[in-house]
Amino acid sequence: MNKSVLAALASATALAGSLAHAEMLELEKDQLTFGFIKLTDMAPLAVAYEQGYFLDEGLFVTLQAQANWKVLLDGVIDGQLDGAHMLAGQPLAATIGFGTEAHIITPFSMDLNGNGITVSNEVWDLMRPNIPSMEDGRPQHPISAEALKPVIDQFKAEGKPFNMGMVFPVSTHNYELRYWLAAGGINPGFYSPENVSGQIAADAFLSVTPPPQMPATLEAGTISGYCVGEPWNQQAVAKGIGVPVITDFEIWKNNPEKVFGITAEFAEENPNTTKAVVRALIRAAIWLDENDNANRQEAVEILSRPDYVGADAEVIANSMTGTFEYEKGDVREVPDFNVFFRYNATYPYYSDAVWYLTQMRRWGQIAEAKPDTWYDEVAKSVYRPDIYLDAAKSLVDDGLANAADFPFDSDGYKEPTPAADIIDGVPYDGRHPNAYLDSLTIGLKGEQKVVGTEVQG
Repeated sequence: MNKSVLAALASATALAGSLAHAEMLELEKDQLTFGFIKLTDMAPLAVAYEQGYFLDEGLFVTLQAQANWKVLLDGVIDGQLDGAHMLAGQPLAATIGFGTEAHIITPFSMDLNGNGITVSNEVWDLMRPNIPSMEDGRPQHPISAEALKPVIDQFKAEGKPFNMGMVFPVSTHNYELRYWLAAGGINPGFYSPENVSGQIAADAFLSVTPPPQMPATLEAGTISGYCVGEPWNQQAVAKGIGVPVITDFEIWKNNPEKVFGITAEFAEENPNTTKAVVRALIRAAIWLDENDNANRQEAVEILSRPDYVGADAEVIANSMTGTFEYEKGDVREVPDFNVFFRYNATYPYYSDAVWYLTQMRRWGQIAEAKPDTWYDEVAKSVYRPDIYLDAAKSLVDDGLANAADFPFDSDGYKEPTPAADIIDGVPYDGRHPNAYLDSLTIGLKGEQKVVGTEVQG
């Protein structure tokens, strides 16, 4: 028997073995289209495709970049997309009817951390005197928004609005930017049912800018700063137009970021397909973090392709390989800037969902006070650790993952985040959302509402 025949037999045997689980599952649908936005944290989708993990499950997947988050969400709701890389706030907001209403679920959390806040060179020059220096003259991190407050006051005195960009009203970036500003005594503004600008009573005016357009919008002077995922903070450094002042790892250590979203209807009609997708995504996340990020350089090469993120590999590598450049030449070690599997990053925790809901309530996107039980019920209707753990268990059974890497005994809530891990020193416990809201200095509490241009109650 010649070598080519042997190779063909070996290949066929390997394929049959890898498809055994998928055949056992009897996939309801094997041709799928998933959407994503051009950000490095879409990596699990690209890796699952490029490493053949989708094919191992018998899935024939097409990945499509989307113009913006609204187009992406609409695509999932109307069925043009079977699922997508989503902002964690999107399934929650859609399910409670803030914006487009639809029951979206997530059986897989895509990553932790990954965002930064960048200001223009002009604003940085004004902030810098307010920031302590280390012995070598570099700024001391993390940088508090207290250093920005006098700059905003100066803009106000000159009759100029202080405009900042974020990617979507229910994005992590909106809430992280608001969190950082509020921790420094700056009011980022409120929403009300009548006014969804989010700029009621604001000191800094936040508005939506699509991620890839952030650097150009900053350079044009339309905004003075922004919060976005990578590679668009590092792009500002590379172009010499701005300075990242803080990463979200410094705002809230190992905070949840994107999720993989599908409709509840899709999951109900295609349970085996859903399980197969989650299996492939878990394997991709493991690959991204295994052996101390040994595969990250290969991931950078994949992401730099035009079909995916399409930014220069050097720019993507800045954060993906464990470093982050603040100013030109000020490169610091941030090994956990992008986390895809460590620290149970892929597990869809109820407590993560509750945090997003508290921020929606804090800034008026949820107009009325809700009891703690409401937060728990919404979290459990959207975040689906049951689907995730079923997929994880099957991977363990197949020898493709280690049981110790999954929180099989979790009740879905993380241990409270200690004060030391959050920029304002306020601990977070997802089991007590209203007590948490009451502990934050700026924002709605208790029965308070936004009426007209002011907070009442």
